[in-house]
Amino acid sequence: MSVWRAAKARRVLAALKCIGWQIKRQSGSHRRLERPGWPDFTFAFHDEQEIGPRMLARIAQHTGLRPEDL
Repeated sequence: MSVWRAAKARRVLAALKCIGWQIKRQSGSHRRLERPGWPDFTFAFHDEQEIGPRMLARIAQHTGLRPEDL
């Protein structure tokens, strides 16, 4: 069983902003995020889209997001 639970993309993006990520640029639903000391990350989800546990785990590997951040 995964420690991640499905969440709306809007909530995940808000959590990323809380841990220091900022939107560098946006084109439609594709948002390029930046954070000092980390490579840029592309967040390509619509706000109402549900993100599952496996994808959240992948996002976490690239951004440092933790389950308790949501």
